[in-house]
Amino acid sequence: MTRNAAVAAIAFLVTTSSLAFAAETSTTVGAAQPSAADLKSLTDMRVGIVKAALQLTPDQEKYWPAIEDAIRARAKNRQARLERIAELQENGPMEVLGGSNPVEMMQRRADRLIQRGTDLKKLSDAWEPLYKTLSDDQKRRMAFVSFAVMRGVRNAIEQRGGPDDEDE
Repeated sequence: MTRNAAVAAIAFLVTTSSLAFAAETSTTVGAAQPSAADLKSLTDMRVGIVKAALQLTPDQEKYWPAIEDAIRARAKNRQARLERIAELQENGPMEVLGGSNPVEMMQRRADRLIQRGTDLKKLSDAWEPLYKTLSDDQKRRMAFVSFAVMRGVRNAIEQRGGPDDEDE
């Protein structure tokens, strides 16, 4: 019963942290962005939730630092993209588009997509050795936490009502 309560608590925290972040960003775009400390705290919380949900064995713990580094690097790069979007929104869309070369815009977009792909590849590469050692129960918990996080991200994008975090 304690395990079920722990999983329920983790699910609640994962889904509400994403929704809270979505609510904050949807009301602050163009105004005050969440501070770097706030975003670091959110990343810390998400890392902690995933690790707690997995209940790693001592043998599995050796794989965790690479995963945590990849999660944090990905979050840092995402924050940089969000800051760039905030800058563009402050200038206004017409000013951004007025002097832009469409080819340069496509090149910048491609560079951002490459960065996102690189970050995701590093994360999946970091997860691979640990995933091979997970029990069926740990894999189910990982799938559940992943689903909850992805749903929270999707909701954040939908609630924001603007372009995704790479578009200008």
